[in-house]
Amino acid sequence: MNPRIKEVYPLEDYQLSLVFNNGEQKIFDVKPYLNKGIFSELKNPELFKSVRPFLGSIIWDNEIDLCPDTLYLESK
Repeated sequence: MNPRIKEVYPLEDYQLSLVFNNGEQKIFDVKPYLNKGIFSELKNPELFKSVRPFLGSIIWDNEIDLCPDTLYLESK
């Protein structure tokens, strides 16, 4: 099982700074998802900034979430 999200911070240019429960820190680029279905709502800067940790993953105010494994494996 991959590490889970402990902290998340929205950055400029639709990126997220992630802190995992194993101490690793990575950057996840949300831009590739912004033209896919419900993720297009995240183009709203205020909504994008509403991201927070939730049950080992992340969630936004409109209840969009991302798989913690995706966040870990696709982050740099």
